[in-house]
Amino acid sequence: YQRRVRGQQPGTMAESGVVLFRKEGHVAIFTLNRPKAMNAVSAEVSAEMEAHMDAFEADDTLWVGIIESSHPKVFCAGADLKSVSAGGKLATKKGGFAGFTSYPRTKPVIACVDGFALAGGCEIVLSCDLVVASTKSKFGVPEVKRSLIAAAGGLFRLPTKLPHAIAMEMILTGDRMPCERMHQLGMVNVVCEPGREKAMEAAMGLASRITVNAPLAVFESKACVDEFSTRGTDNADFQRSNDGLMMLAQTPDFKEGPRAFIEKRDPVWTGQKSKL
Repeated sequence: YQRRVRGQQPGTMAESGVVLFRKEGHVAIFTLNRPKAMNAVSAEVSAEMEAHMDAFEADDTLWVGIIESSHPKVFCAGADLKSVSAGGKLATKKGGFAGFTSYPRTKPVIACVDGFALAGGCEIVLSCDLVVASTKSKFGVPEVKRSLIAAAGGLFRLPTKLPHAIAMEMILTGDRMPCERMHQLGMVNVVCEPGREKAMEAAMGLASRITVNAPLAVFESKACVDEFSTRGTDNADFQRSNDGLMMLAQTPDFKEGPRAFIEKRDPVWTGQKSKL
C-alpha cells in the first residue's frame, strides 16, 4: 500500500519512496527508506511520513504503528545536514521534524531500532510510545558537536525518559549510549538480537500484546497519559527549543558545524555571539 505525497507532482526530481507504508493486520509499518543517506531526514522524508501518518490515523482498522529502517546499520542519522546548510525545511506544518515528532497522534507507535538512532533519529524514537531495540543499537543526540541543539523534542523529552543527570550527559557531551544502558534506565522496553527480522519480530510481538485489547480503550489511555505527562506544554517546549536554534543560527559557529561535516574535518569553534 503506497500513497502519493500531497503536492508531489508526477515527473519531479524529488525523491519518492523514502518512507514506505504497509499494513499487517491491525498494525501499520512505516519504513525509513533512504539507505544511501543513512535515512537522514530530508524534506521528502518529512512530507511522506506526514502523509502516511494521516493515513494511519484515518484508518479505523489500524490500531498500532511501528517505525523501522531499511538500512542494516542505521535507524536514522538525523537531519540531512547538507539540506540544513542549504536552508532546507525539514519540518512539516502538522508533524514537525520528519513529519512525526510533533504529529498529534491518537494511536500508539513503537520504534523498532536495529542500529544507530542519532540526533533527529533519536528524537523520532523519543516521540514514540514504546521502543524495541537490538543489542547493536546506539542512541545519541550529538547536535552540540555541530553547533546545533536537539530542537525536535530531544531537549525536553530525554529528561522525561531518563534520569536527569544521564539526559544532561547525553545532551551536553553528544556521546552515544548503548542499547543495554538505555534498557536499564527505562528508555527501551524490549531488547532483542541484532538483525532487521529479529527486531521486527520483537516489535510485532509487542504490538500484538496491545492489539488484543480494546482499541478505543488503548487510545483513550494513551490520550490521558499524554495529557498528564505534558499538561499541554509541548508547544511551548518546541517553541523554546526553536528559539534556541534560531539564536545559534545567527552565530559563526552555526555555519562552521555543518561546513566542517561536509568537508570531513574537525570544526574550529569561536564561541562568538556576534551576528553573521
